[in-house]
Amino acid sequence: MAKGVVQGFEPDLIDEDRPTIANFLKNEDYRTTIIGKWHLNFQYIDPVTHKIIPKSQKRGLPPIGAKIPDGPIERGFDYYHGFHHAGDMKAVIQNDEVILHEDEINMLPRLTRESVAFINNQGKEKEQKPFFLYVPLGSPHASIVPTKEWQGKSGLGDYADFVMQTDATVGAITSALERNGFSQNTLVIFSSDNGTSKIVDIPKLAEQGHIVSAGYRGSKADLWDGGHRVPFIVKWPNKVEPASTNDQLICLTDIFATVAEITGKPMPKNSGEDSVSFLPAMFHQPIRSIRVGVIHHSISGHFAYRKGKWKLLLAKGSGGWTSPTEKESENMPKVQLYNLEDDAAETTNLYEKHPEIVKELLAQLESDINNGRATKGEPSKNDIEEIVLWKSGTH
Repeated sequence: MAKGVVQGFEPDLIDEDRPTIANFLKNEDYRTTIIGKWHLNFQYIDPVTHKIIPKSQKRGLPPIGAKIPDGPIERGFDYYHGFHHAGDMKAVIQNDEVILHEDEINMLPRLTRESVAFINNQGKEKEQKPFFLYVPLGSPHASIVPTKEWQGKSGLGDYADFVMQTDATVGAITSALERNGFSQNTLVIFSSDNGTSKIVDIPKLAEQGHIVSAGYRGSKADLWDGGHRVPFIVKWPNKVEPASTNDQLICLTDIFATVAEITGKPMPKNSGEDSVSFLPAMFHQPIRSIRVGVIHHSISGHFAYRKGKWKLLLAKGSGGWTSPTEKESENMPKVQLYNLEDDAAETTNLYEKHPEIVKELLAQLESDINNGRATKGEPSKNDIEEIVLWKSGTH
């Protein structure tokens, strides 16, 4: 994706022959399950005409009985129960078929039940195999729909109520692990893919004392850290020290390499080109990085690059939804450089003071893009021929 997010009714972004965490673990005899949101595109085959349903602005929901030829089941998962994305959340999918339409308010309880049921079923199996359960919840993303029992619980409005209900879902999953005897030998990772969305009325929450980005600038869709810096919580009894913390830089793409190192198997060829194992960090050791830094990307496709304490933004403003946006930043510099060690809130642009750092980070970003990977290794082909670095004009 050069910008934006996928909307469904189009071919899967993941090529059929591309290794995923799911098929990697499946090859290692894990049961692989996804319960929740896919949001990487797939197609629907009409149950009447048996033809691919074309993407259209007036398409509505995929019909019940529609088959999916290129979904999670075709990308390494043994079982799938969930939906494509927020716009299609009423369409409930099981494996490769749309099985029903129901109101969005029922989706989080449904995903909770399904996740717990999967764990319970593993507990009943005579021949217990290791399992990989991926639960990408739709919540607390819009539609913000806490169920009746959670409405009003937080005292901060629907969004905070929905966050509380999401927390309860995590609790239900960890309780199911414990109840079935899995809690002591299961690695649990809890995280998010972005910061809070402006749809929740961020200023109103701030008036009530809740600062969604905790002092970091911006929110979902932006290049600033309020959009990209997220909680990352690990529970691994007898392995990871409880209540320990680590300040090394990691990215969600690093989960693949970490899982591979845990299994003791090498990463598959042509996979995880941006992935570095953070397994050492869980044991208070330095990450043996084969990557110089981390590439950022905003909703509008603006790039940023993080290396150590430095962060370079190829944007005049947020690169996203927070003011000043790119349109509001016409007379601003086309580059931002921040020292996150001294200025975590990204308030003081140092690009004029440190042109040598700008040059260094820009060169590394260009190198990563040209090589099609952020880690060392054989160059990899990018999905699109020409990647535009400067979305707000030439530098």
